[in-house]
Amino acid sequence: MSTFPPELLAHLGGETTSVCHCWRVTREDGVVTGYSDHDGVVAFDGTEFRPQSGFSVSEARETLGLAADTVDVEGALSSDTLDADDLAAGKYDGANVETWLVNWRDTEQRALLRQAVIGRITLEDGRFRAELESTKLHINQPGGRWFRRACDAELGDARCQVDIGHPTLVGTGAVIDVLRSDAVSVSGLAGFADGWFSHGVLTCLDGPQAGTDYRIIAHRRDNGADELVIWRGTAPLPQAGVAVRVVAGCDKAFATCKAKFANHLNFRGFPHLPGDDEAYGYANEQQVFDGSPLVP
Repeated sequence: MSTFPPELLAHLGGETTSVCHCWRVTREDGVVTGYSDHDGVVAFDGTEFRPQSGFSVSEARETLGLAADTVDVEGALSSDTLDADDLAAGKYDGANVETWLVNWRDTEQRALLRQAVIGRITLEDGRFRAELESTKLHINQPGGRWFRRACDAELGDARCQVDIGHPTLVGTGAVIDVLRSDAVSVSGLAGFADGWFSHGVLTCLDGPQAGTDYRIIAHRRDNGADELVIWRGTAPLPQAGVAVRVVAGCDKAFATCKAKFANHLNFRGFPHLPGDDEAYGYANEQQVFDGSPLVP
């Protein structure tokens, strides 16, 4: 529940008010920005809340219990600190957002209405809409691990332990051309097999998207040219001439882990887990029950 200082309560009880909403956004990389639905700059606690974005807010609810509340914030992409490419690249995903009610004539009269994290962001016609999710949302998230055949580790992380810096797993080159809205052709991958980088990661080394990672859906070789199909919904594709680093892909299957990476001892799935056919099937005399593994 929000706590309103007496001075702000007295102001709200008057015949006229001079209040506005202010949002302080703290990204996971530590960048802090401020936005307001007022028509001028509002500043407090070392943050300037700027009006250029034209923010507006939907109805906000605060309910008792463990239910997760949400509220939408939307505005035009007109702020110097709010970039469509950053939004598309996911730099604001999971950011912490403080919503304040402030008397813009006297910013000491302010109250913190809610704290939330940014969930889904949609972009359309030069405007954005961000869904602010209650901090109680994590209560509804599944915890622990899932029992499933596929591996749940990320290639190269501490649980996987594959060295993704090994020359056989990483290639460097440059973007030759943007083929479609979801595909680029890349140089420098001729020494790798067709499909080697499917399910991998492309990282820009320079240019406007320097440091941005792109998930690769498929790697195809056609007439000697390597085409990488990129997962939709990420940042704008890198343009021709941008240097890139491409890491081999893993489809999370046990057979791939063993054959491609020789890392089956660190496989983090359950490849011997029976499927639906086994679960609903029944034994018969034609089956072989010699204790051998279901997965070689």
